[in-house]
Amino acid sequence: MNYDLIVIGSGPGGYVAAIRASQLGLKTAIVEKSELGGVCLNWGCIPTKALLKSAQVFDYIKHAKDYGINVGESTSDFGAVVKRSRGVADNMSKGIAFLLKKNKIDVIAGVGKLIGANKVDVTDAAGAQKMYDAKHIILATGARSRELPNIKIDGKKVIGYREAMTLAEQPKSMIVMGSGAIGSEFAYFYNSMGTKVTLVEYLPTILPIEDADVSKEITKAFKKSGITVMTGASVESVDTSGNTCKVKIKTGDLVEDMECDVVLSAVGIQTNLENLGLELVGVKTDKGKVLVDDFYATNIKGVYAIGDIVKGPALAHVASAEGIICVEKIAGHHPEPLNYGNIPGCTYTSPEVASVGMTEKAAKDAGYELKVGKFPFSASGKASAAGAKEGFVKVVFDAKYGEFLGAHMVGMNVTEMIAEIVVARKLETTGMEIIKSVHPHPTMSEAIMEAAAQAYGECIHL
Repeated sequence: MNYDLIVIGSGPGGYVAAIRASQLGLKTAIVEKSELGGVCLNWGCIPTKALLKSAQVFDYIKHAKDYGINVGESTSDFGAVVKRSRGVADNMSKGIAFLLKKNKIDVIAGVGKLIGANKVDVTDAAGAQKMYDAKHIILATGARSRELPNIKIDGKKVIGYREAMTLAEQPKSMIVMGSGAIGSEFAYFYNSMGTKVTLVEYLPTILPIEDADVSKEITKAFKKSGITVMTGASVESVDTSGNTCKVKIKTGDLVEDMECDVVLSAVGIQTNLENLGLELVGVKTDKGKVLVDDFYATNIKGVYAIGDIVKGPALAHVASAEGIICVEKIAGHHPEPLNYGNIPGCTYTSPEVASVGMTEKAAKDAGYELKVGKFPFSASGKASAAGAKEGFVKVVFDAKYGEFLGAHMVGMNVTEMIAEIVVARKLETTGMEIIKSVHPHPTMSEAIMEAAAQAYGECIHL
């Protein structure tokens, strides 16, 4: 069968690329070996947010008295929480199937492999093989949990993010290795559900890619909620031979023995490049990433790559943007290359974290003279009314021209607020333009205006 485009992988990069290609008139097929929607929809972004919502509801109930509401003793049903999360993911996967059908995209079930610049071999679940031709092929195969050489994931006592979403029983205690978005979100979830959680981070701060003030605020919130936070520490070994996990954790020169029911490995991801036929076709890679140009073309004409398997942040919205740019270029349009300096990052702990652009330290290191504003939610009327006074909005401007260099937020619903900054930076909005844009009151989002005003010495409410 001949196609204009075949996409291998149906995650947020692959299915978005396929739909945009179909909209542009390309005869398109998508190859998927598992569930439509990929890891993000089935085992990542969506089901984790469902788990986190259950934890948030449980937190609300436990603190209902703070809002003048009296409820009886509350308990959680861990199995029901997991079941709800899986139901949300399943429904979303069906939604992707509907969208692909609506856009007349052929779904080919099986494992796809390049056997030429314009040929894909697909092996189905029964082992049958079939070859397909396409003028263009996009690789969007994503990534999986990375394993440390000395700590292997067995799926039972040492688990990755997939197992963390579907445990049959809630563990009484858990050690989480790695405090990036995945590790921090699961630390919050399990702690909120009643598991004793220890969060171990090799670097000096948790959420280490975030602004220093953000990491400090989240550390404070985690410790207040009962999570044990260990930074500058590493898990040296895990003994799973007994009923529990015996874990050795090294901090400086001190080695501490700890015990827990489950160890969650959240130390990053590994790209899915195996058995794709890259070597056969001659597609160049470097350090586990496919090498591409600004429009995601590889060195082999007709072969492209997007998402976690290319350089850039391993985020669903990045993969989707890359897929759209890639197919628009294939279709003869003139898309702009993606600005990787204006990609928002979100962590759905409680309080939430959202950021975009340069941290204060990065901006200083780049030689900018800065105007920095910070507005705490403790001074926000909406935050006080909501009982969510933790956190702040921090903004960073270039003092000379007013360029919006970055924003960093901790607080309730800040993941819904960060898009304002992304658009503002895309439009080259200055600090003064933010200040003079009227924000509604009372809202959490007016803290952005207040933080900008604070940077320029015009803040009213501080």
